[in-house]
Amino acid sequence: MLSVLELTLILLAAAVVLVIALRRAGLPPLVAYLAVGVLLGPHATGLAANHDAVHGLGEIGVVFLMFSLGLEFSLPKLVSMRGHVFGLGGAQVSTTILAALAIVMLLPAAWQLSILGAELDWRAAVAIGGAAAMSSTALVSKLLSERRELETDHGQRVFAVLLFQDIAVIPLLITIPALAGQAGSLWVNLSLALLKAAVLLLLLLRYGPKWMGRWFNAVARQRSHELFTLNVLLATLLFAWLTHQAGLSMELGAFVAGMLIAETEFRYQVEEDIKPFRDVLLGLFFVAVGMQLDPRVVVDLWPRVLMYLTLPLLIKFALIALLVRVLGGTTGTAIRTGIWLSQAGEFGFVLISQASGTGLLPELAAQPILAAMLLSLLVSPLLIQQAGRIALRFSGAEWLQRSLQLQRIAARSLEQERHVIICGFGRCGQALAHVLETEQVPYLALDLDPDRVRQAAGSGETVVYGDSTRRETLQAAGLHRARALVITFDDTPTALRILHVLRQHAPALPVLVRTSHESDIERLRAAGATEVVPEIVEGSLMLASHVMLLADVPLARVQHRVAQVREGRYALLSGFFHGLDDRSRDQIERAETHLRSIEIHPGSPLAGRPLTDLPLGGARVKVVVRRGQRFADPGGELLLEDGDLLVLSGTLEQLGDSEAKIASFR
Repeated sequence: MLSVLELTLILLAAAVVLVIALRRAGLPPLVAYLAVGVLLGPHATGLAANHDAVHGLGEIGVVFLMFSLGLEFSLPKLVSMRGHVFGLGGAQVSTTILAALAIVMLLPAAWQLSILGAELDWRAAVAIGGAAAMSSTALVSKLLSERRELETDHGQRVFAVLLFQDIAVIPLLITIPALAGQAGSLWVNLSLALLKAAVLLLLLLRYGPKWMGRWFNAVARQRSHELFTLNVLLATLLFAWLTHQAGLSMELGAFVAGMLIAETEFRYQVEEDIKPFRDVLLGLFFVAVGMQLDPRVVVDLWPRVLMYLTLPLLIKFALIALLVRVLGGTTGTAIRTGIWLSQAGEFGFVLISQASGTGLLPELAAQPILAAMLLSLLVSPLLIQQAGRIALRFSGAEWLQRSLQLQRIAARSLEQERHVIICGFGRCGQALAHVLETEQVPYLALDLDPDRVRQAAGSGETVVYGDSTRRETLQAAGLHRARALVITFDDTPTALRILHVLRQHAPALPVLVRTSHESDIERLRAAGATEVVPEIVEGSLMLASHVMLLADVPLARVQHRVAQVREGRYALLSGFFHGLDDRSRDQIERAETHLRSIEIHPGSPLAGRPLTDLPLGGARVKVVVRRGQRFADPGGELLLEDGDLLVLSGTLEQLGDSEAKIASFR
């Protein structure tokens, strides 16, 4: 048997080779991890005969993934999604189980023997239906995050259903042994488990935010990056353990921990710290899943495996798409949601294994089902890549919606001439827009976060929802009338896709690209960027200019030196000696500045009062929007009116204090 070190080396080497090969083919790394598990698993080459350790570490990877996704959400946002979580999610799980029950019970005994390999009763049908209802939280959540589709209409529905599935697996894990006669009263066990889960979640969500803020503040005051990282790991695994002890999934506990930390000012630092652990361990999880596939079953029973693969995919897709349409979604959203959720899930493997172990499902029927479920995970990334094209092909409304979106972009860009197109309206994009606005340089910003677009546009910013990697979106934004285009987000693969479009359709347009990776500068320039601004190098250049002034270097010489470095494309500052402290960004104690908009509602006691009377609690009024007109940095003598929209600037604590005081103003 291989040692742990030898097994690790083989897994790493196989993963690196396959990830490189599949990346070149345009496929996600998840497929490579699954393939590594199949090739090296106990059923194929047998190199990894004992994969319990790999599977255990992989489960921790899924926990960290759910924690990261929790950081993207807030408690108010989750409450606003409760209709999707319990409405769509509940309907999806229940209808899938009922469909499996109906199919199995309506099949004659002879058909069951030829198709399923055994004669099954309603109890086995419930187990199969519960497993079929599950989708892959790890695979789908990672792809949603990588493809930046978490905030889209279908992305929110997909994630809401995944959340409900994680909750629904608890009663299913209790029900299956009870149906097999290995548990006591089914209803007593279910009631106790749900009561424990409800009490724990209520306590965590009610008292967690305040407790989490104090906990992380106490750790951050120690000014130790190692201690802060250890604390992040502790918080993630502690919440996962608590929910596991209460009979819930570990993933749900980690998601709650992420949501609680998202309410603090440490969100971005935590996200950076958790990334390395999450990605490596998540890869191990998919390797462990791939190890469960027995290729001999696929070869010997390929007609049955193929049927088990295609029929559940089609039935599950049809059920989910129908439910989304019934619950008010568009046809395009329904098709996308159905495709994203049609594969099998991690908990499906657990439920099938449990049903097989308790005797509800014969081994002859269980193995082909497991093989088909695993193959669905391999097929799913390929289907998801084509989801947009499939939706456009079969949905006329999707074409209309895309046309209306482009029309909205074109309507805003027609007002502009010789404007700047800003791709990405995060902190960097917003800062750039405010500087351009001060100098009266017109701009149009494109962003894919609907919440950010809605808030910023409502505050008078010239920003529209649009995918800047699409040729038609850039053309609608006035690509051929623009004076420049700026890519403000730090995402080199996406930036390269935009540059490819520009090189084909507007090769003469000046393009500026932001990057935090010095190694990507030449790559981006070769792709067509007019200039690449490395933020770390530019920051050090600004520090150098201030230091030279403090060292009594004449201002003219400082300006000349800075210009010389920039003209040399930062060659003087490129390259540096790596140290241990380069691994940390030292943002633990940093108080990030945020923007939040507050409306003066009709009848508010603040109407008619000057800005100086506002109880701001440390925040400041950055912009006042009145009847579509923006007043930047307004004076304290400005009188407030009904319908005014105030854009406040401050830390999260200051903004929360200001909102509470303004709401209670009498």
